[in-house]
Amino acid sequence: MKIAILGTRGVPNRYGGFEQFAQYLSLGLMQLGAEVWVYNSHDHPLKEKKWQGVNIIHRFDPEQYIGASGQFIYDLNCILNSRRCDFDIILQLGYTTSTLWHWLLPRKSLIVTNMDGLEWKRSKYGKLLQRFLRHAERWAVKSSHRLIADSEAIQQYLEKTYGVTAQFIPYGSQIFNSPNPESIKPYGVEPFKYFLMIARMQPDNHVEEVIKGVLESGSDFPLLIVGNTENGHGCYLTKRYSNANIRFIGPLFDEDALNQLRYHCACYFHGHSAGGTNPSLLEAMAASALICAHRNPFNQSVLRDNALFFANEHEIADAVKGDLFGERREKFISANLKRIETDYRWDDVINSYYHCFQTLLRKSINVIPIPIHRDGSET
Repeated sequence: MKIAILGTRGVPNRYGGFEQFAQYLSLGLMQLGAEVWVYNSHDHPLKEKKWQGVNIIHRFDPEQYIGASGQFIYDLNCILNSRRCDFDIILQLGYTTSTLWHWLLPRKSLIVTNMDGLEWKRSKYGKLLQRFLRHAERWAVKSSHRLIADSEAIQQYLEKTYGVTAQFIPYGSQIFNSPNPESIKPYGVEPFKYFLMIARMQPDNHVEEVIKGVLESGSDFPLLIVGNTENGHGCYLTKRYSNANIRFIGPLFDEDALNQLRYHCACYFHGHSAGGTNPSLLEAMAASALICAHRNPFNQSVLRDNALFFANEHEIADAVKGDLFGERREKFISANLKRIETDYRWDDVINSYYHCFQTLLRKSINVIPIPIHRDGSET
C-alpha cells in the first residue's frame, strides 16, 4: 500500500499540530508495512529524501515570500507532483488551500480528507475568505472517498450539514511520566509557580484573553507563552504585553522540554476555539497538567467535566484566583490520564487509519460527487 500525506509543512514537526500528527502517523503506517511519502516544504530544515524510513518529497513553497497565499501554490505543487506518482491513497490533512485544486487530484488514487475544524469560523479570516472556506469545505466533501473527523462535534456537523458520514478517528498522545524539575530552570521558573500556554498567535486561540485574565488576577506567577510571534498578531501581543510576568519564549519543538513545561505548570491554558480535537490539548492532558480551556463543544467533548473552562478574561482571572492545588486538581488530572489511555492511544489511531485505507482499497470505491446547493443542502 502506497500512501501519500499532503497538507502539512512537513516532517519532522517544525510547525504545529498537523505536522506532529503526520510525524507519528507516517512512522506508524510504515511500521505496519505501508510505503509512506510525506510532502515537505522546500524550506523545511530536513533536506534528505528519507526520514527514518519515510519517503520525503520536497515541493516549492513561496509562503515566506508572499505570505499565507503561498500555501495555495505549495498545495498545487504537491498535487501536481502526486499526479506523476502511483499512490494508492492520498491523505489530505485539512482542506483550506488544497481543495481549490480538487479537480487536479489523480483519479487513480483514493482520496481521504481529515476535515480539521470549522476553518470558515476562524476570526483571523475576513468575510470574503470565510466565504471561500465554506466553498472549500464543500469541495472537500464532494471530492473525497472518505472523510475523517478528529472530533465527534465535527463528525456531527458534517452529517447535519452535508448528510455524509465521516469516520471518527481522533488524534493520539502518549502519557508523559519522566518529570525532571531541573529541566525547567533555563526558563527562569520554579515547579508549579507559573502558567503556560502553547499556541499559534491568532485571535481565535484567545491568547490575548488569557494574558488579560492572568494580569487581572494579580497573580505573581509568570505566564509563559510558547509559539512563533513573527506574524502580525504575534507582533501586536509582544509589543503590548511583554513584561516580567508575561514571557514570550518563541517556538519550541523539543518534545521533552514541552512536556516538562506542561507537567510542572500551575495551570495550562488552552484557548483554541475553531478546530476539532487539538493535539496540544491532548498533550497537556497526557502530561498531567491542570487545564483551563476555552468553553466550546470541541474542547468540552475531549475534556468533559475534567477541566476549568472560560469564555472571557474575567473567568480566567477567577480561575487563577481559585484553588488550583486542591482535590479537584488531582481528580481532573487522573480522569484526563485515563481518557488518554483509553481513547487517544497512538497505536489505536494509527491502526484505525490503516484499516480505513485497507477497507477503501478492498472496495475500490470511485468518487461519486454529492450534488450540493449553495445553502449546503443536497439534492
